[in-house]
Formats: sequence, structure tokens, C-alpha cells
Amino acid sequence: MVPAPGTESPPVPVEITRRRRPALSPSRASDFKQCPLLYRFRAVDRLPETPTKAQVRGTVVHAVLERLYGLPAGERLPAAAHDLLAPTWAQLREERPELDGIFAEGEDPADWLDSARALIEGYFELEDPRRLQPEACELLVETELPSGVLLRGYIDRLDVAPTGEIRVVDYKTGAAPREIGEAKALFQMKFYALAVWRLRGEVPRQLRLMYLADRQSLAYTPDEAELTRFERTLDAIWDAILRAGRTGDFRPNKGKLCAWCSHQAHCPEFGGTPPEYPGWPEPDPGEETALDRAD
Repeated sequence: MVPAPGTESPPVPVEITRRRRPALSPSRASDFKQCPLLYRFRAVDRLPETPTKAQVRGTVVHAVLERLYGLPAGERLPAAAHDLLAPTWAQLREERPELDGIFAEGEDPADWLDSARALIEGYFELEDPRRLQPEACELLVETELPSGVLLRGYIDRLDVAPTGEIRVVDYKTGAAPREIGEAKALFQMKFYALAVWRLRGEVPRQLRLMYLADRQSLAYTPDEAELTRFERTLDAIWDAILRAGRTGDFRPNKGKLCAWCSHQAHCPEFGGTPPEYPGWPEPDPGEETALDRAD
């Protein structure tokens, strides 16, 4: 099933080997805002979802860019990034052999890899990685708000200038979104900005969204007052999640994005029946997954 333009991709589950206390991630917060029942299906029931080619491609491109920044600055050239593509995909297939099933019978994966190369080329049109030295790539951030809400997520790239200014960078492998998608992407970036602020005591100077397919880059400058208001928004979302978690009352919210939902067979809005509610989950229902970081 092809994801709606400008929406976050559903996750490819990854193995979680240790228990954590429940946390809120950008993707799960977005799920709950969109449809509480979708949140339940993903975070509580953990129903399986078959990844699409676009989602897996995003995972591969993110991994290539992370590896690119592992090279010495002078070697971060387009040819080096393209050379990383095939081995990165091969490693992912080795780790998750079921991903071969994303291709239809007779379909040539080489065409799909070519589309990933086009996204890598788009990245190099937006910036020159030889001039950058990120502090971290694929950075796990975790912090507790004063209210007790635990935030957890992965930042694609964190840049820190010699003078201390912080920039949060997020790669998007889809096209630049329309208004609803842009609001969703900005929600994610504010989440990361808030987490960085609470961890470091410094409001990021810039949030940068890089849309590789369109070769577009959007920049946003948050301020402390705005992030304080956003913190209250997250507190309210988590309170609503906990209320639903205690009762199991995760209600569906039918809308345009339902057309791309993998769980219509279990949704009452489409004549389905949800599984029996298993109770509030352990391990962490706010766990961020590989694909959440690659949309």
C-alpha cells in the first residue's frame, strides 16, 4: 500500500531487547492525534504492517547518509555515497530477508535502487557534506519533561557550530508536503527541538527539513516561548493516551488518511473488529523504529 503524500510512514518493526518505561515519540504522538485506534494498533497491539518499497527505500537512503558522514570529510562525494548504496541494501536484506517480498513477481529491484540513487543525488544538490562535521547522526534523544512525560526519538543529524548554535536536520525522502503534511513534519521537528532544549538547556537555532525528492529545504527558527507552549501540547496528548490506556477506549477517527491504513480489517469504521484489548503494554509503547526515522 502506497503511503499518502506528505504523511509519516508506518514503522518496520525492529527487535527490542530491553524493557523501558512508556515514552512518547513523534510518530506515536502523530498517530494518536490522527486516530487513537491507529495508535492502539501500532503501540499497544503491535499489529504487523507490511512495509512499502517507498518506506524501505527511505530506510536505505537514511543509512547511506549516516555512513557517508562516517567517512573523512574530503571523501564525502556523490560517488562515495552511490558506492554505499548497494552494500547498505544488501545488509538490510540479510538482516530482514522478508523485505524481498516488497517486489512484485518479475519486478527488477535495480529500478528501485535507481530511485534511491536519485534521492542521494537530491541530497548533494541541497548541501555539500564535505563542509560539515555533524556532532551526531541518527542520535537517540531521551528526556523527561517536568510533568513526568518521557520523550524519546531519533534525530537524523545534529549540527553544532563552533560558537555553540545548534541545528536539527531531518531528511525526508518523500516529496515536499502540502499544508497538512507540512504541519505534521513541523510537529516532529518541534518535538526534537524541545527534547534538545530540555537536554542541553539551549534552544536550537534552526530546524531544517530536507526534501530529497524535490530538492527543497525548509528552515524554521523556534523560540523558547513557542517550545514551552508545545510542551503543554505534548503533556495533553500523553494525558489523553493514558486515559485511553486505562480503559482501552481508543476510538477510530475516520478521515482521508484511512485510505492508506493497513488495519482496515480490524477497524469498526470499515466493518472490522479490533483484537481483544491486551492492556497497557510493556515494553515501551512509545518506541521509535527504524522506519519512523526514515520517512
